[in-house]
Amino acid sequence: LLALFLSFPALAASPTAAETSSGLKEALTRGAEAAVAQLGKRDGFLGDKRVRIPLPDSVRSAEKMMRTLGAGKYADELIETMNRAAEAAVVEAKPILVNAVKNMSFDDARGILAGGDDAATNYFRRATSADIAKKFLPIVKQATAKVQLADKYNDYAGRAAKLGLLDEKDADLDQYVTQKAMDGLFLMVAEQE
Repeated sequence: LLALFLSFPALAASPTAAETSSGLKEALTRGAEAAVAQLGKRDGFLGDKRVRIPLPDSVRSAEKMMRTLGAGKYADELIETMNRAAEAAVVEAKPILVNAVKNMSFDDARGILAGGDDAATNYFRRATSADIAKKFLPIVKQATAKVQLADKYNDYAGRAAKLGLLDEKDADLDQYVTQKAMDGLFLMVAEQE
C-alpha cells in the first residue's frame, strides 16, 4: 500500500498533512477492495492454500479415519461448505473496511505511516473485527446449516470443550469458520499492505 501511496506524484514532493492523509486513505481503500475481490470469488478461499479453511484440529483424526473408510466425501463436503461460506461472507466486509478508512483519524493515519509493515492491517483488525464478525456469522450459519455434519460437529466439539479437550473457540463450527474467514481477509489485506 505504501508503494501505491508513494506512486502518487503530487504526494511524493513535500505533501501537506491533508494530502498525505488523503493519499493514504485512497491506498488503503484500494488495498481493502482488492483483498475482498480476491477472496470473494469462487475458490477465493478454497483454491488458495494460504487461506483455505481446513477442518478444525479437533476433528482431523476423525477425518483421516473417514477417508480410510471411504467416507472422505463427507469431509470434503464440509470443507467445501466452510470455504464457500467464507467466500460468500467476505464480500460483506468491503463497506465495513471502506467506512473504517473514511472514519480514520489523522492520528490513525500517522500511526499507520509511522508503524511497521502491518500497521494498516492492525488498524483494520482493531477498527472492523466486531462489525465484520456480525456480518459474517449469519452467512456462515446459513451455509453450514445445509450440511448436517455441522450440527454433529457442534455437538461433539461442545462436549470436548467442556472436558477441556478442545479450545472453546473451536467448539462451534460457525464461529470457527467466521474467525478463519476473518483471518484470511486480514492476511490478504496485509499482502496488499
